[in-house]
Amino acid sequence: MEQTHALGRRKAAVARVYLTAGKGNITINDRSLEDYFAEETLRYVVNQPFEVTNTAGQFDVKITIVGGGTKGQAEAIRLGISRALSDLDREAYRGALKAAGFLTRDAREVERKKPGQPGARRRFQFSKR
Repeated sequence: MEQTHALGRRKAAVARVYLTAGKGNITINDRSLEDYFAEETLRYVVNQPFEVTNTAGQFDVKITIVGGGTKGQAEAIRLGISRALSDLDREAYRGALKAAGFLTRDAREVERKKPGQPGARRRFQFSKR
């Protein structure tokens, strides 16, 4: 099996995912999954596509990620892994991943701050006098 490449994005995070047949090793920016994500919930988010498709321990994953916070990075990785699995075997994995909602890009972004006010929507306090 050759290497499969996919891209995952969430907020400001961009993940490049390289999937190959292997023993289930996940490497993120040359660090292990446990080393990169200390929180158990974020490791769970990264492993969700493998749990849904029953392929845990069958693929080695090498990930390069830039930007964003930890939650956004974990969700970007989830999208990238899901896209790579879908490209690998459309008939076997795409249905389960789509039903779980892992192939949909979450398009919500932070709204920009506007000039003359303290935030995107927040206004300075109005004074009548």
